[in-house]
Amino acid sequence: MAEENPQFKSFLTCSVCTEIFKDPVSLGCHHSFCSSCLQDFWAQAKNKNCPVCKKKSSKDAIVSSFFNFFIKELADSYAGRQRSAPSDEAQVDKGGRHQELKQKLRPDLTAQQNRRRHQELEETYEARALQLKRQRVNIERGIRAGFEKLHLFLRNEEEATVVALREEENDCLSTLSACKRSPTRARALLFGSDTQLLPILLLHEAKYLGNLAHRVWEEMGQRTTFSPVILDPNTADSRLSLSDDLTSVRCSDVIKNVPNNPERFSKYPDVLGSDCLSSGEHCWEVEVGDHPIWRIGVAIDGKYTQGTGETLTLKRTPERIRVQLDYDGGELSFYDPEDMTLIYTHQPTFADNTYPWFSVGPAGLARTKDVRVCGVSSRTQL
Repeated sequence: MAEENPQFKSFLTCSVCTEIFKDPVSLGCHHSFCSSCLQDFWAQAKNKNCPVCKKKSSKDAIVSSFFNFFIKELADSYAGRQRSAPSDEAQVDKGGRHQELKQKLRPDLTAQQNRRRHQELEETYEARALQLKRQRVNIERGIRAGFEKLHLFLRNEEEATVVALREEENDCLSTLSACKRSPTRARALLFGSDTQLLPILLLHEAKYLGNLAHRVWEEMGQRTTFSPVILDPNTADSRLSLSDDLTSVRCSDVIKNVPNNPERFSKYPDVLGSDCLSSGEHCWEVEVGDHPIWRIGVAIDGKYTQGTGETLTLKRTPERIRVQLDYDGGELSFYDPEDMTLIYTHQPTFADNTYPWFSVGPAGLARTKDVRVCGVSSRTQL
């Protein structure tokens, strides 16, 4: 029997009996069947429709016997059926007819391949469109959650400011009420002999309206933090989970269903920062706590830089690492920010596409589950 080939076998299989063709015939819609299977199907269905596409076929819809003969020869050969040895003349004639049939069959096969490619493109497009929709929904949910926090802060600030204004009003009313009950104080108030009482009769309007937006903005800034590195979810390995604000990452045993885009890590639990670093000096700190498995650095054209591999001896085990990148000077340094002790300096050759890089393994029994990126505290700035 011929070597097993699923795609070739399906081409030679009758859709009715699911066996290799016997005396095949083909309809105008290019679907082929065993002659007896097609006749039996038509007899049971009481119509002349194609068993596959249901297209109605006329009595003259069967393709020429040349094509059917070629399919029969292929089916018999694949099934290993015995045939009487033809004469030399017949073999020559058959070879010529085979060449003719191949030429006729080629456009049909090309059309089938094109239809298959088109179907694959359609399925790929639908899958990508669904991925984009899901990603958009998730991002939109994050946007709305973030703005809701801002709205809540503003509403609270608004309410606190209005409460303070009303308290001041009540104080003024209390003073007026006291003056009303005391004729001496009321006379001093009305005729201005007691100048210390005059300012409290009016509300401090400038206190509430002056630089209102700026004051609220400053208050908001004191309650928010800035991260110099934002993690890129599109590069995160499927085992990694990022926080909603994209500043921390953890590794889990659950593999998420994520798009198989080219920039995504798939071999190791890695993730990149979202911003490309191409000049100047940059620094950020990473809280690692007692997490047992982590690596940090920069990635260059998709490859992360490595040191010499030698073991470093430290005075203490830092729970926070400062990364200092001097792109133009060609240095990447790591410090213990507690006392700014230099841990290691690497001098790689930076490429145009350089990104912060993080690799995080399972936390196990450690207290610290997430490795978090944060800004540089003022006391540790160089």
